[in-house]
Amino acid sequence: MPEVLGADLEVPIKGGLLAPYANLDYAASAPCLAPVNDAVAAALPAYSSVHRGAGYASQLTTARYEQARHTVRGFVGARPGDAVVFTRNTTDATNLLARCLPEGATVVVFDTEHHASLLPWPNAVRLPAPEFPGAAVRAADEALAAIDGPKLLAVTAASNVTGELWPIAALAHIAHRHGARILVDAAQLVPHRRLNLTALGLDYVAFSGHKLYAPFGAGALVGRADWPADAEPYLRGGGASRSVDGTGAQWSDDAEQRHEAGTPNVLGAIALAAACDALSATGWLPLVREEERLLARLRAGLAGIPGVRELSLWGPEHPRVGIVSFVVDGLRPREVAEALSAEYGIGVRDGRFCAHPLVAHLLDGAEGDCADGTAGAVRASIGLGTTTEHVDRLIRALRDLATGR
Repeated sequence: MPEVLGADLEVPIKGGLLAPYANLDYAASAPCLAPVNDAVAAALPAYSSVHRGAGYASQLTTARYEQARHTVRGFVGARPGDAVVFTRNTTDATNLLARCLPEGATVVVFDTEHHASLLPWPNAVRLPAPEFPGAAVRAADEALAAIDGPKLLAVTAASNVTGELWPIAALAHIAHRHGARILVDAAQLVPHRRLNLTALGLDYVAFSGHKLYAPFGAGALVGRADWPADAEPYLRGGGASRSVDGTGAQWSDDAEQRHEAGTPNVLGAIALAAACDALSATGWLPLVREEERLLARLRAGLAGIPGVRELSLWGPEHPRVGIVSFVVDGLRPREVAEALSAEYGIGVRDGRFCAHPLVAHLLDGAEGDCADGTAGAVRASIGLGTTTEHVDRLIRALRDLATGR
């Protein structure tokens, strides 16, 4: 398995002691892989601007940057003509596509989405949380059938709250049947599972490097080039323009250059590609098997603690990636997270995870009010570098907290 930086980190806990850090907050930001760090370190001595320099360092950096684009295209199984636009993160990529929609386009989106997929659209039809995967397909079918003109279905691949996998292939089929396109938020999927855009019939995918073990500020929007190529530049400036005169600008016909004005985050792109290479070289089968082993151990442990309830949209048997959210009876999520950190050296996330409507739905009837932020959940998420000891420590700690020991 690729090494992650920080595996030997020790953190202060109660009593002035130090404890090995149990990082169980991968869904927020994953640690940096050693090969990613190595790739950035190798690029720094010759770092220069890209695309516009004749010097050796500029030519070398340009080659590395464009190779990174090629690597990312292959990592998600994109079509040969698809654009790969480097962005800051998934939110940035989704907002970019929102600027590229044809005039009068309507976006269909579920209330269960992360805010990055829920909020950017100027004209959206929002669907309630589906009771089961087939209901999601049926609801999308009905909503898209009722819309005239350009349309887009925006949906997550894996929930950042529950880890549950969405039926993206079936949803893509439905979208295309109605002449729509589909955008998949793959931020929580690509660190855990192989994604093949072409095989799944997806039009666009967006994801973040910081969740893919490449925390250097880069993400990507990958997909069909025609909408981005026809849209006004996301940013106006050098690189986006083909020519500029006294009357205005002629924008680049290349969809990638058109939306990457200014000096791009070259090191972020190199880091993102290095993470893609490292995961691909390891092979998905051993990664998935180890994650499923740890996830099963974690969920079984939580199920055995009185007063701890795991949150789920579609039930405990539905397939998911290494993300679990839960509540502890009688304790606020922030209380639990702070105690886990201060007393046990465990890092988790608490709150509503930038998915307020979904968390409100999952916590229906729970103590507190999601609207004012007093209700929420605790989220534990795993990845490369997570160990059996980390999982067992969390279970022991939660048992102590739940029983008041």
